[in-house]
Amino acid sequence: MIEEIRIRDLGVIDEAVLPLHPGLTVLTGETGAGKTMVVTGLGLLLGGRGDAGLVRTGSRRTVVEGLLTLPDEHAAVRRVDEAGGDVADGLVLVRTVQADGRSRAHVGGRAAPVGLLGELAEHLVAVHGQADQWRLRRGEEHREVLDAFGGDAVGSALAAYRDVHGRLTTAEQDLDALRQQAAERAREAETLRTGLERIEALEPHAGEDEELRAESERLGHAEDLRAAAGEAHVLLSGDEDRPDVPAVLQALASASARIAQVGEADPVLAALGGRVDELRYLAADVAADLGSYVADVDVDPARLDGVEQRRAALTELARLYGPTLADVLAWAEDGATRVLDLEGTGDRIDALAEEVGTLTTERDAAAVRLTEARTRAAADLGGRITEELGHLAMGSARVSVAVEDSGRFGADGRDVVEVRLASGPGTPARSVTKAASGGELSRVMLAIEVATADAGTSVPTFVFDEVDAGVGGRAAVDVGTRLAALARHAQVVVVTHLAQVAAAADRHLVVEKSDDGSVTRSMVHEVTGEDRVAELARMLGGSDTPAALDHARDLLTRARA
Repeated sequence: MIEEIRIRDLGVIDEAVLPLHPGLTVLTGETGAGKTMVVTGLGLLLGGRGDAGLVRTGSRRTVVEGLLTLPDEHAAVRRVDEAGGDVADGLVLVRTVQADGRSRAHVGGRAAPVGLLGELAEHLVAVHGQADQWRLRRGEEHREVLDAFGGDAVGSALAAYRDVHGRLTTAEQDLDALRQQAAERAREAETLRTGLERIEALEPHAGEDEELRAESERLGHAEDLRAAAGEAHVLLSGDEDRPDVPAVLQALASASARIAQVGEADPVLAALGGRVDELRYLAADVAADLGSYVADVDVDPARLDGVEQRRAALTELARLYGPTLADVLAWAEDGATRVLDLEGTGDRIDALAEEVGTLTTERDAAAVRLTEARTRAAADLGGRITEELGHLAMGSARVSVAVEDSGRFGADGRDVVEVRLASGPGTPARSVTKAASGGELSRVMLAIEVATADAGTSVPTFVFDEVDAGVGGRAAVDVGTRLAALARHAQVVVVTHLAQVAAAADRHLVVEKSDDGSVTRSMVHEVTGEDRVAELARMLGGSDTPAALDHARDLLTRARA
């Protein structure tokens, strides 16, 4: 609810503070005192269009501030949190309009776009005035009113429809994506199969590239390798064809024999002789291995050519799918898995197409059930609003709620809902926001709000400007009664000129104008007790005679009863 509105330098209003409370609050005052300016200020606070002409003459700017208290789970609180505003001590809204027409807004202590105020307004206040209706301006708002009024019957049908519609939308999107990607996926699968076939044809194994590199080195230097090994073998073992070349083994044998002759005389020399023997045994082993190496070394040009061809083929695979042979093998493993996935696309398309067909049938049935529930609720709602209008000096008016097929499925069904008004016999029914004018429109909106109040109001505060225009007598009393009934469910603020309406209020605020001959100012204050009686008497006939005062007291007594 709105706790307080502070207005400064708006039109004739110098500075005014409106303390607001739960229930019904009326705002009265003489013509020209600035009552409507209060509603204009509220409009600015809720994102209405700013105009330099609203700034009080001689002032630099108009400032409107509002303090609201809202439950933590309220949609407006979540939106302010998203915008970075603070609502710990209540939601503070500020709107400033400069004399040059520039406009600024602050939400929860932070600067914000003026548009954010408009977003919040949809969750905070419904304003009904002769010049503008802030309720049922958009087509979907008509549907929201009906759905709220329909209660569990419409709510459960709507929930069921939304569930199947959501699942169908997801399935359709997935199916469209698969179909659009089908050609691309087929090309991808073909590319993968080509690569896999190329790799499979070579059948590489892990580490083969390193093995072939080593073999290529050996085969490419086979002659040098065999010659070096043969020379080393000769130097170790000797060669009968080369008596001039000393043999290491023979020299080691001679050294061992010479040490052995005298080794017993000195243990140190004997130990050295043992080490010479170790060298001789090791040299003999190496000589034998060198002989085997010389015998086995491969000098096969054909084998070298085959190795180089194999290496070239593996290098090409690495260039295409590498950069290493290990990467090629990993690519092949992943590619085989991906091909299986791609080849299953057709099956998934068929399955999704079948699912879409099933969900389409379910959604059609859910939409029919939702339309039927709305149609039943619409007949009841139209009757209730019409009944309310009978109490608001519009007994010949008829309200109907049309539920028509839009021809397309949306998130909330396929129905177009419109609240329509026929203002008299033989008058065609039109959208309620177009069929009435002036105070009639405010009374129609009051009838709608009262008729739907039991279903839970969508906003915590309602503002009515001149809702009683064109009525009087008993009808005015009924208007006050209906406003009081709505105030049992929400905060209601009413600008009125009728004492019968003002008497029904829980609190009564008066806008007073003062004129010192050069400057005209307006201010707002609450009246209670005899001051309120005097204000009601003024509204009744402009006098404070005993009869007028008694009449005012009688109005208050009957309103309280």
